[in-house]
Amino acid sequence: MKRILSHNKLAFAAVVLLAAQLSGCAQPQSDATPGKSDQTLVSVAGGQLKGYQQQDIVVFKGIPYAAPPVGENRWRAPQPSSWQGVKDATSFGNDCMQKPFPSDAAPLGETPAEDCLYLNIWAPEDASNTPVVIWIHGGGYVNGGASPKVYDGSEFAKNDVMFVSFNYRLGRFGFFAHPALRNDNGKGIANFAFMDQIAALKWVRENIAAFGGNPDKITVMGESAGGGSVHTLMQADESKHLFDAAIVMSGGGRSLMGERHLSKSTDGQPSAEQIGLNFAASNNISGTSEAALDALRQLPAEVVLDGLSMMSFMVPRNGPPTYVGGPITEGDIVQGTTEEMLLAGKVANMPVMVGTTGQDIGFMQKKSKQEVFAMFGEEADKAQSVYDPDGNTDFQLVNYSVGQDFGMQEPARFFATKMTAAGEPVYLYRFNYVADEVNDGRGAHHASEIPFFFKTIDDKYEHLTETDWQASEYPFQYVVNFVKSGSPNGADLPQWQPFDPDEDKIMIFTANGNAEYVTDPWRSRLDLVESAY
Repeated sequence: MKRILSHNKLAFAAVVLLAAQLSGCAQPQSDATPGKSDQTLVSVAGGQLKGYQQQDIVVFKGIPYAAPPVGENRWRAPQPSSWQGVKDATSFGNDCMQKPFPSDAAPLGETPAEDCLYLNIWAPEDASNTPVVIWIHGGGYVNGGASPKVYDGSEFAKNDVMFVSFNYRLGRFGFFAHPALRNDNGKGIANFAFMDQIAALKWVRENIAAFGGNPDKITVMGESAGGGSVHTLMQADESKHLFDAAIVMSGGGRSLMGERHLSKSTDGQPSAEQIGLNFAASNNISGTSEAALDALRQLPAEVVLDGLSMMSFMVPRNGPPTYVGGPITEGDIVQGTTEEMLLAGKVANMPVMVGTTGQDIGFMQKKSKQEVFAMFGEEADKAQSVYDPDGNTDFQLVNYSVGQDFGMQEPARFFATKMTAAGEPVYLYRFNYVADEVNDGRGAHHASEIPFFFKTIDDKYEHLTETDWQASEYPFQYVVNFVKSGSPNGADLPQWQPFDPDEDKIMIFTANGNAEYVTDPWRSRLDLVESAY
């Protein structure tokens, strides 16, 4: 299993670029119409906010949930935020510091900056004790933000669900360790991105009632790195009590991206603190004193960024590593992999919706079919009969299919199985629909389900068909129902039963735009992968 997990870390780093497709460009609202003062003016911890009325919903954007993480607050836990007077909350704050790249199919809507800890709220008009969903964006922990149009929460608010999105620190700003960062008790801190996420959840829990939201009815939803973040939040003692249900979209279910340990080397990989020392040395900063930390905090943001993006993962880097790659096991927020925490019974029990796309992340660094099937050990011949029955299947397709089964498909089922064993209802799905405008016959790629789950397909595609809209209606209504009740089921929807490992049934959002609850057609494939793990 360790060999396979190590392989997956390399594969995931090589293809995390695909998450760039998950967002669209957004611009600040400039046509806000005056609304009722008691709805658009809200008092929260920190001060007053002025939002705007948009038809029958109320919107607040750019709310500081923590102080700017700049200067002495760089690589520090989020600090409280406050302001004088009434803060304008009608436009997004900055997306977090990152390097956008020209080939990104979904450019950011805001300028990246280190000052970026802002959240946004879409609320129904006259909201009262309304259930809340909190969105965590993906992007490989190095890209992404809350501003893309496909993340607009208007449709949720129109359906009596309060929608919240937020930014969190990325890349080296979000995941960084150094011996000088140890606290007074000698304990290191490293996962600043997760600290931001926890701070955002706490802010929502403490303030959402002022907007008419129900602090005791919160669902956390994330995709890709955001889905992996949901796994982490369900495990951390500081966060697992802050929400009541979870939606994990293409978030894996066994390993974590990166999986570096704070202060010890593993499998020949340097510790996170050693990588921090490497970065410091690359900027002519040595030692582990407070002076070294001060020098690191004085580096310009562009120097800390150092060109890091999803695209940079595809380019070999000379010299020792200077970025940890994502989550760091430090024994506090990140105590182990998702698999380890599930097996230890340390994941919070709650209703869960979890799934993947039909062509999810799946590239592997293999050079032949023989090398791919060798991953299955004694069942290599059986794997060949399943993935390449006549011996004529294209190598790249075999490579991709096995890769996505190891990286996404089977881990999602594994997570569903273990959560079911803990006594919670789990709703497992696979999204296979592709918008007619872009359908090339290859299937639904990683992150392509997002505009359908958000019912924002008109912000993603220019030419929509009736089938496109039908394909969006099913997942959107299932999500709305799940947020409201912990079950996706409702009137005029195909019945979706909680997952039963013995029956192995799954909700398929089909290529023709329907929703069908059937025995998983990939059951034999995933059984082989499970055996290999």
